[in-house]
Amino acid sequence: MIRLYDFELSGSCYKVRLLLNILGLQYEKKNVDFVNKEHKNDKYLALNPFGEIPILEDGELRLRDAQAILAYLARKYDTLGVWYPTEAESTGRIGQWLATGGGEIMNAAGARLVKILNYPLDLEKLQAGAHRVFGILDAHLADKEWLELRRPTIADIACFPYTALAGEGGIDLSQYPNVLRWIDRFKMIPGFIPMPGIPAAQ
Repeated sequence: MIRLYDFELSGSCYKVRLLLNILGLQYEKKNVDFVNKEHKNDKYLALNPFGEIPILEDGELRLRDAQAILAYLARKYDTLGVWYPTEAESTGRIGQWLATGGGEIMNAAGARLVKILNYPLDLEKLQAGAHRVFGILDAHLADKEWLELRRPTIADIACFPYTALAGEGGIDLSQYPNVLRWIDRFKMIPGFIPMPGIPAAQ
């Protein structure tokens, strides 16, 4: 049985829940009290010394990092290879957006932590970083419906949550119309599930 160490309000955990649901996989959810820093206690650090969520366990395998987990789940359980193809060019194209989803877009995640949980971070710097990446994302999507391969892949899943949650970090997406259209399209993917802050399509 797959087990996910999860926090409902985490966009990183939500990425994993999205793919699990899209692939129709059954899993056990173990809730982590992120607000009270359960992910920093000794018991959790024994599972992930980086003290981060999510963690996924599948049999004897334990993985950290949402992007790594997406890659694993897609390669193991998507038998048609739709979400993460093995062909070299496709792997590279998707991989660069996995890095963005765990990298630059996390500026928006940091801004959200400041706004929601009063984390002592530089809000102005985080918001500026988020606007930079959303500007790049908007330009990239000007002539595309999806980030790569003309269909949704784990590249889109990796970048979607904290983009869609940007408003909770005080980041206005109205100046990024291509990003907003991409968010709307994403919600139409079969198997899509909402989370607090990301409602289902109207």
